[in-house]
Amino acid sequence: MVSTSSTTTFDNVFLFLLVISVVLLIAITVTMIYFVIKYNRKKNPTPVNIESNLLLEITWIVIPTALVLAMFYYGWSGFKFMRTVPEGAMTVKATGRMWSWQFEYDNGIKSRELKVPLGKPVKLLITSQDVLHSLFIPAYRIKEDAVPGMETYLWFLPDKAGEFDLFCSEYCGVDHSSMVSKVIVTGEDAFNTWYREAGKKAAVTGKETQLKGHELVEEKGCLDCHSLDGSIEIGPSFKGLFGRRVLVTSSGKEREVIADENYIRNSILHPDADVVKGFDDIMPPQEGNVSEEEINEIIRYLKGLK
Repeated sequence: MVSTSSTTTFDNVFLFLLVISVVLLIAITVTMIYFVIKYNRKKNPTPVNIESNLLLEITWIVIPTALVLAMFYYGWSGFKFMRTVPEGAMTVKATGRMWSWQFEYDNGIKSRELKVPLGKPVKLLITSQDVLHSLFIPAYRIKEDAVPGMETYLWFLPDKAGEFDLFCSEYCGVDHSSMVSKVIVTGEDAFNTWYREAGKKAAVTGKETQLKGHELVEEKGCLDCHSLDGSIEIGPSFKGLFGRRVLVTSSGKEREVIADENYIRNSILHPDADVVKGFDDIMPPQEGNVSEEEINEIIRYLKGLK
């Protein structure tokens, strides 16, 4: 059983550094004021050569060195603590994408919020679907980069029930500020009930190999950039898209295309091939993130958004 949380560890390190900084600030300020008064020109009109002081020189070498080594040791102890995941920690995969987080559990549950049980250590396996992100949970004093094509990790101990903010702390594009989620900490019984029921639903979904269209575009992060009501956001709206004539830029040349099945499929898998005029080429390719069955379900869904 883990008895110390990351909050306690980092707070102790912070307080240690803060106390040292305050003591040094006071000592240096007092010394400066003392020297200004003692060696004022009015009191010492005739300059006097001051000889070296071996004891003083040794003191200002030994004390700063000891302080630096103490700070290094304390910081290293905290870092080592945070890189050593306790046995029995619950593993959750966290994926950053423009511009939302997706959390995937061992039983197939996928959620936009990180739900965890009170008092059980949690290990997050962190990666990115597109650009560099950084997962930051201020309440637990933890932060780790989400790097495309690479898996990083961190762990924390939820020691208090409630909801806590989860941010991306690495500027990742125009909608970076909206990449906000929640850590929801509940009692073990409540969490187990949610985990069991949501797991059953995820298992059924896996057998059917497809979700309903609206659930798919939400789960895959499509609605972070595309609206359903016709409003223009980072990307074109899905409303009335299917069958419409669209002006796109292909290989530097403008052309008009029909938003049919092939266009939508190609826009999902190779979004840089035909970029809608007036929008930036920022959508990452979705190959490997969406199956053929899911693409077909999304197309059927878009057909109905008239």
